[in-house]
Amino acid sequence: MKKFIIFINLLIVTTIFSQKKFDVLYEADYKLNYKLYNNSNFKKETTFALLMNKSSSYFKNMNKYIGDSLEAEKKMKDVKQAMQYVTDFNETIGTTDARLFVTTEINYVSYDYEEANSISWKIKNEFKTVLGYKSQKAETIKYGRTWIAWFATDIPFQYGPYKFNGLPGLITELYDTKDDYHYTLYTFRKRKYTCKSANIAVNSKKTTKEKVIDVFKNRVANRMRIHEQYLEDKNDIEMIRRNSEEAEKSFNPIELSIN
Repeated sequence: MKKFIIFINLLIVTTIFSQKKFDVLYEADYKLNYKLYNNSNFKKETTFALLMNKSSSYFKNMNKYIGDSLEAEKKMKDVKQAMQYVTDFNETIGTTDARLFVTTEINYVSYDYEEANSISWKIKNEFKTVLGYKSQKAETIKYGRTWIAWFATDIPFQYGPYKFNGLPGLITELYDTKDDYHYTLYTFRKRKYTCKSANIAVNSKKTTKEKVIDVFKNRVANRMRIHEQYLEDKNDIEMIRRNSEEAEKSFNPIELSIN
């Protein structure tokens, strides 16, 4: 009986995160400064929305959030308009106490995978103020990096940017020790509404994280097959292949390891 109840609960949660709609009670917005390639000192900046209710959250890039909303409302006019919302971060991340539900797009194909929500934090007796909130320091080793988080117990939500959560308050700032990825909270507010586009990839392929990583590693070869359908000049094809391979070698992903 116990196993049956666990199965039903898991089925309900999985169903929730495969639906388009999500009931939002609060929204936290983050700025991210990030270094996407190791061979460059150039950092880029983008923003994210963290949509929350009492039992779960959704995290997605702001460009994707806006683009998906326009698509859900059938207000996306054409490819030119869609290109305004292109992002380096295609993940939609759903978080519950036990599981992370990730939908991502690679070479125009959407994939779904789940992973355990398991982060072991070491809370430190250090404090600072972020966006007016007294925040306490915590550390963890996750995905091949050492991370520093600052969380505010005055905001009683155990969520944060990307896949990071589980502290006794909202994460207000998060960065790895190399400062390649640095999230900072810039807005927190009540938002009571139903988001109709929390996850619009209803036909995504369900798979494992390991298989998604393999697909991602092979994205250059897959992208070349797409280009070769439309390009006739062999020099153009070779130039695209060479540039893609060089970018692949210096790519600096947020996750350096699977766990």
